[in-house]
Amino acid sequence: MPEPKLPARPRPRGPLTSLQLTAVAAVAGLLLAGGTAALAGPYDSSGQRVAEARRAAARPAPGAAGPQAAHRPLTSAGLPSPAPSAGPVLDGLRTGGGDTAGGRGPALAGRLDPLLAVDELGKGPSASVVDLTSGEQVYGNHAARAATPASVTKIATAVAALDALGPDHRIRTRVEKDGHRLVLVGGGDPTLTARAHPGEYASLRTLARRTAEALGTEHGTYTLVYDTSRYAGTTRHPIGPNENLAPVTPLIADEGRLDSSDHGPADRSTDPALDTARRFHDLLAEAGVKLRDEVETGDGKKAPAGDPSGSPKPGDDAKGGEDAKGGKGGEDGGIASVSSAPLATIVERMLTYSDNDIAEHLARQTALATGAKADFKGGARAVHDRLDKLGLPVGDTSFRDGSGLDRADKLTPGLLTALLAEAARKDQPGLRPVLTGLPVAGFTGTLATRYTAEHNKAGTGLVRAKTGTLTGVNTLAGTVVTRSGRLLGFAFMSHDAPDPMAAQAALDKMATALAES
Repeated sequence: MPEPKLPARPRPRGPLTSLQLTAVAAVAGLLLAGGTAALAGPYDSSGQRVAEARRAAARPAPGAAGPQAAHRPLTSAGLPSPAPSAGPVLDGLRTGGGDTAGGRGPALAGRLDPLLAVDELGKGPSASVVDLTSGEQVYGNHAARAATPASVTKIATAVAALDALGPDHRIRTRVEKDGHRLVLVGGGDPTLTARAHPGEYASLRTLARRTAEALGTEHGTYTLVYDTSRYAGTTRHPIGPNENLAPVTPLIADEGRLDSSDHGPADRSTDPALDTARRFHDLLAEAGVKLRDEVETGDGKKAPAGDPSGSPKPGDDAKGGEDAKGGKGGEDGGIASVSSAPLATIVERMLTYSDNDIAEHLARQTALATGAKADFKGGARAVHDRLDKLGLPVGDTSFRDGSGLDRADKLTPGLLTALLAEAARKDQPGLRPVLTGLPVAGFTGTLATRYTAEHNKAGTGLVRAKTGTLTGVNTLAGTVVTRSGRLLGFAFMSHDAPDPMAAQAALDKMATALAES
């Protein structure tokens, strides 16, 4: 059965209004105008982001006249430039408008207070809305009260990682040679793949081929050793074994998935580092390297090279694959290496699909970059400290992980909107993937199937938001373009809701109310 290319992307669905189409193009134009053309999104090659923007640019905007209204020039990044006739939208995105900035804008309070007070949102829901142009709060309801955020925690992890490492940072996986020992050194790349179609991600197959090429005509039988020393502490999240997260180890291929999926829940390997080493052993043998029939850990423990379960490996039906960067040798004495896609691409994938594996690895990468211990506690502390260094309001918050799976995480709506405002600042172009990676209502990721009901269709294409869901917890944080063209950031948090689906719909209704304001 053919495996999917990475990552599989949902396609746009259904017609949009002229305002929604224009707003998509307008937001893309704002991001490009901020000097972030290179960060407009990693999925252009698959048609998703290009489809959204081109579809918006190809339709006449309100007030447009003549046949040329359907044809817009492309920017240097290959995206259509904003429609010239969409002046009110673009002006609103640049200058703000609508409610006067402040703690509780009267017009927004009139819209949001009744929606926040519904029984579907449980006990003590909270909210914050900011103008992303000025960074000023225009609505707040218990905005400084900390509560369990669930997966919207990933917004904080993304900002911290991008600030600490930079959007162009790549994570390297390498092979070192020590006599007749080949050492596979895990660098903590959560997107490393052994599949035949790696796309822009680092390929274990390519690493095997490069290793064989580096060995050349050298004779002998090698022992494969794998090194996971880059991370510290337990590999198990406090929630224990879970289909939403593999054990967190710096050597892992395809997120330890035991099926052909590339996102979402799936059965996971209990020892992904060992399974990755075994897979690499097979790939080296296929490339002509003679190996002993066992693999060793860095501390000398041995295991059979073959998988005792005999379970099939995703992608065994095809060969090949290249990654974007890497090569022979390196500053660490390696004989071959592969490098991940840029951090900007990885962050966008994490936010679009709410990828817990990527989030936990990025927390550890932030810890490594800042001199902290690369374990669950150290990663969480590194995220907190990085946000504090940026001057963000972290005083009443608590970070326990990078993904938001830990219910002991406590964030405030005010912090979440401050993170979005920070990512929108003109002098922070390196943080822009936090905005471009947010799922688009009715189009992508965790919002692909939402905003389809009649009461919230107005939010389709205008709302981009990170979702959060745990038992009894529903959250939503992101951006929205209003009718007047204003770009707002919002965060809504609810707890102890009687029905999670009803709570989700109520949050979507609040975001739609902003779009209609």
